[in-house]
Amino acid sequence: MADASYPEDLKYHPEHDWARIDGDTAVFGITWYAQDALGEVVFFDPPEVGATLTAGDSYAEVESVKAVSDVIAPLSGEVLEVNEALEDSPESINEDPYEAGWLVKVKLSDTSEIDGLQDRDAYVSSLS
Repeated sequence: MADASYPEDLKYHPEHDWARIDGDTAVFGITWYAQDALGEVVFFDPPEVGATLTAGDSYAEVESVKAVSDVIAPLSGEVLEVNEALEDSPESINEDPYEAGWLVKVKLSDTSEIDGLQDRDAYVSSLS
């Protein structure tokens, strides 16, 4: 398991999801807090490339030894890419939730939604 961390360059959704935004594209994943609460991740059920995601709605499932959990989209858009490496090594979500454990890359449909996400400090404050 990775050590607790919350990178400054990400935006955070209250449901423990993160977005690394670059112009009108973003990479999504789950936070250290989420993977820690789940325990050992054993399966990731991703959306299809081309699927449309809606901010605040479930777009995938992560299965751990404890439970199956929905993954919530922090922003709306179209799935451009899925992290195929997670098919063979879903534990990457636990080991490196912000790099190797990313889930999907998305073409954003409404960049104004970014304003509704939390910065690192606000997200970390919400955890206590």
